[in-house]
Amino acid sequence: MDAQDRGGAGDLDPADQWVFNPDTDSYELQLHPAEESQEPPAPAPGGRAAARAASRRRAVPEQRGRRAAPRGSRSEGDNAAVPPQGPVSRRKPKPKKTKTKKALIWGSGTMAFLLVGGAVAAYLIYQHLNGNIKKVDVGENNPAVIDGPVNILVIGTDTRSGAGNGDYGDKDSVGHADTTILFHVSEDRTNATALSIPRDLIFDVPDCTVKQEDGSRKTIPGKQKVRFNTSLGQDGRDPGCTWNAVEKLTGLEVDHFMMADFNAVKTLSTAVGGVEVCLAHDIKDPKSKLNLTAGRHKIQGEEALAFVRTRHSVGFESDLDRIKLQQQFLSSMIREMKAGGTFGSPQKMWKLSNAATDALTVDTGIGSVKKLMALGKDLSKVNIKNITFATVPVLDNTDNVTVLLNKPQAEPLFSMVQQDVSLTEVKKNEKAAKVKEAARLKGTKADPANVRVKVLNGSGKMGAANETVTWMQNDVGIIRSTNGQNAPDAIAKTTLEYAPNQADQARRLAALMGLPGAALKPGTEEADPMAEMTLTLGKDYKGKGIPITAPRKAPEGVQRIGADDKNVCAK
Repeated sequence: MDAQDRGGAGDLDPADQWVFNPDTDSYELQLHPAEESQEPPAPAPGGRAAARAASRRRAVPEQRGRRAAPRGSRSEGDNAAVPPQGPVSRRKPKPKKTKTKKALIWGSGTMAFLLVGGAVAAYLIYQHLNGNIKKVDVGENNPAVIDGPVNILVIGTDTRSGAGNGDYGDKDSVGHADTTILFHVSEDRTNATALSIPRDLIFDVPDCTVKQEDGSRKTIPGKQKVRFNTSLGQDGRDPGCTWNAVEKLTGLEVDHFMMADFNAVKTLSTAVGGVEVCLAHDIKDPKSKLNLTAGRHKIQGEEALAFVRTRHSVGFESDLDRIKLQQQFLSSMIREMKAGGTFGSPQKMWKLSNAATDALTVDTGIGSVKKLMALGKDLSKVNIKNITFATVPVLDNTDNVTVLLNKPQAEPLFSMVQQDVSLTEVKKNEKAAKVKEAARLKGTKADPANVRVKVLNGSGKMGAANETVTWMQNDVGIIRSTNGQNAPDAIAKTTLEYAPNQADQARRLAALMGLPGAALKPGTEEADPMAEMTLTLGKDYKGKGIPITAPRKAPEGVQRIGADDKNVCAK
C-alpha cells in the first residue's frame, strides 16, 4: 500500500513502514506505529477475504526471502497491501549512530586524513631537501656516523655564482679555498677543535685525482710552494684535493667535507634569524661593503656576507684578521642555533634545513638528508663551552703578503688534535688521562745503552726510521738500535711492542721519545735477553727528538677563541 498516495502517512516514507522486530527476528509492516496499541487496523477494502489477505501480508509470513511479483500480475485488491516493490534485505539494520559516535567517526577520519597528508608532506619535504643537496665524489665514502674522533673539512669558496654576487669583483673566479676550517670532534664527543688554515699559507699542494663527467678519474699534479687556497679550483682541483692537502698539513684523516659559497653565508644567517657580532670601532669597508658602527649588531643576508669578507678595516688588514671575524661569526651562529630554539621550532628547522641543503656541497658519505641528520645528531652532543676555534700558527713571509708554517707552534697543536687533547678545560678527562699515563710509565727504567730496539717506518714519511735510529745512537745513547726499514702497512699512531722482561727498556725508550702510555704494547711471553723490541713509527711521528705525546696545553701564542665567548669584538 502506498501510504503517501492515500494520505495516511503524510511525509512518511513507505520503506519506513517496515520495522524490524528483534523478538521474531523478522520485519513487520506497521502502517501507524504510534496508534497500534489504541485501535485495531481498519478493514481492508474488498471484503473478509481481502481483509484476511491484508492481515497475512501485514504479518509478512514467509516474505523475507521472496522476490516481489512484477506489476500487473496481481489484482488491484491484492496489490493494495503489498509493500513497496523490490527485494527485502535479510540483513539486520545498522543501529542509528549517536552524535558521539558520529563525532568519533568524523574525528577518526579527519585524523587519518591528516596523518596521510602529513606523511605525504613529509615525503615531499624529504625529497625536496634531498634534491637540494649537491654531492662530489672524492673517492671516499665514509659512514655518516663514525666510531671514534671525526674530522669534517669546512670549505668556503670565493666563487661569485648566485644572484648579486658578481658585484663583489673577480666574478670569473673558479672558486678557491678562501676559507678552510678543519672541525675535529673528540672520540667521546665532549669537545671539539676548529682549526682555521690561512688561505695565504705557502704550501706544497699534493697530487690528487678528480672524477670526470664520464666517470673516469684524472690525476692533477701537485704544485710546490703555492698558496694553500689553490688546493681548490686551480687547474680543475675539486674538494677532494683540498681534503688531501689538509691531511698532509695536519696529519689528521678527514672523514667528510662541506663546501659553501657566498650564498650560504647569506641564506644560513637569515634562516637562523640573524647572527650577533661585535665591533670595537666603526667599520666602513667599500670593498666588502660593510658599514657598521661600533657595538653589537644582529646581521644577516648581504650584511653577514660583508662581515665575514671584510679585512681592510680590522687589525693589520690581513687574512689572519679576517679569520678572527669568521671565527666570531661562526661561534655566534652556533650559539644562536642552540639558544634560539632552532632545533625545537619546525618553522625555523625548515628554513635552516632548506637553506643548508640548498647552499652546501658535500661528499657522498653524507649526501642525503638522512645521513646529514644522523651526522648532525652525533655532533650535537658536544657542549658549546668545549668548542674552540684556533688558527694554525704561521709566520710572515719575506714578501709581507703570504705566510709560512710556524712549526714549533703548529706541530704540538696538530699533535694535541691528533691525540684528542682538548684546547678547553675538560677537567674530568684531563685528570683521567694523566692518571692512566702515569700508571703505564711507572717503574724502573733501563740504561739507554741496554735498550735493544728495531725501528720500522709506518709513518709514510720517507727516511723516518733511518733518522730515528741515527738520533738514538748519536743523541741519546741507544747504541743497540737497528733500522727495520718500512713496516708492512702505514699506521696512524706509533707503537712499541715488548716482552714482560723488557718493560724497563720500554719505559726508558718511552721517556726519551715522549711516547704516550697508549703506545706501549706489552706481550705475554718472556723474550730472549738479546731480543729486540719493535718500535713502529706512525703518522703521529713528527721528527727526530720531537715528543710524540701531545702537550696538555696549547703552545703559547696560538690564536684561539671559545665558541661560548660572547665578549669577542673585532678590533
